[in-house]
Amino acid sequence: MIREVLSDPRNQQEEVQALQDTIYVLGGKWKLPIINSLCNGNTRFREIERSIPGITTRMLSRELKDMEANQLIKRTVDPDIPSMIAYSPTDYCRSFGDIILEMIKWGKAHRELIKSL
Repeated sequence: MIREVLSDPRNQQEEVQALQDTIYVLGGKWKLPIINSLCNGNTRFREIERSIPGITTRMLSRELKDMEANQLIKRTVDPDIPSMIAYSPTDYCRSFGDIILEMIKWGKAHRELIKSL
């Protein structure tokens, strides 16, 4: 997998640009927790908000709009039920799922390492 991503010879400028693009789309304090919440089945705004300690209503709204613009999530409005809006991760977002799981594993291991010092 790594061979597929990295060029031979490696182009550091291209790799840095790719990392910056990733950080631009997924960076910040809230995007990964929002993705995690959506992938755990929270689809309504209040469900997502309650599942992420410390996020404000305004910040969640801003991040959801940004994530929708970057095609990470889909916003669906139910015309039969007023104010029924659901959010769901797109396939594009789900393609990042394995990386998020690895980040969670790494974060747990790191926390244990720091505790043991």
